[in-house]
Amino acid sequence: MMPFNALILAGNRREGDSVAKMAGVSHKALAPINGVPMLLRLYRTLRNCPGIGEIHVCIDDPSLLDAVPDLAAARDAGHLRIVPPAASPAASLGLALGIIGLQVPLLTTTADHPLLSEAMVAHMVEQAPADADLSVGLAEAQTVIATYPDAIRTFYRFKGRRFSGCNLFFARGENAKKVTAYWQQMEKHRKKPWRLVWQIGPLALLRMLLGQLSLDDAFAHVSRLTGARICPVLLPFAEAPIDVDKPADYELVSAILRKREGNA
Repeated sequence: MMPFNALILAGNRREGDSVAKMAGVSHKALAPINGVPMLLRLYRTLRNCPGIGEIHVCIDDPSLLDAVPDLAAARDAGHLRIVPPAASPAASLGLALGIIGLQVPLLTTTADHPLLSEAMVAHMVEQAPADADLSVGLAEAQTVIATYPDAIRTFYRFKGRRFSGCNLFFARGENAKKVTAYWQQMEKHRKKPWRLVWQIGPLALLRMLLGQLSLDDAFAHVSRLTGARICPVLLPFAEAPIDVDKPADYELVSAILRKREGNA
């Protein structure tokens, strides 16, 4: 598999996080799930991936890793590199790209994705189109529902097919930075819905709402808006879009891991 670096986004929500509160930790990334902190699960998975180079984590304070000895040891040995967060997720990613660079491709995921597997990473890296500046991991609804019918996911409809995001992105080349710049621009309008609609394009949104916009059409439209080629990568794994965004997700993922790790 081609060489690549990895970035784990592990910043904290300014308004607080229900999973972190439930687990009694300062950051959701440090919440143990089936006995292992989520961030440590991500780090171990990525370390075992063929082709992996540097692993970075975007987190508020490097000293937070002291609470997890294995993470602290990885940080101190230089195996887990810290990048600081910025004022928003988009700004944090933009800052991280500037620090890490894109001399080799960068896989980005989130710390609340403890079901991420080596197979998912390999599929994402191998299937990302060579001419794509940014590839985005998606899973089709039927893939998820067939195995986890009770999983609460947000699915977006494109011409009769529904997809969920997988918190998995593969950036290849400097042009990918245009996407984070556009995302930051969109964040400025998050409290002005009409500005968001205008930025995306009213016609494109109407076609999506009417079920007339295909997935390829949607990615072509966003590629034109950003000036970067963005492509979807469909992941054939039911667990790929299941993250830990709320306590109900925590319970589901805990049950999956208990079954997988033999302590159900």
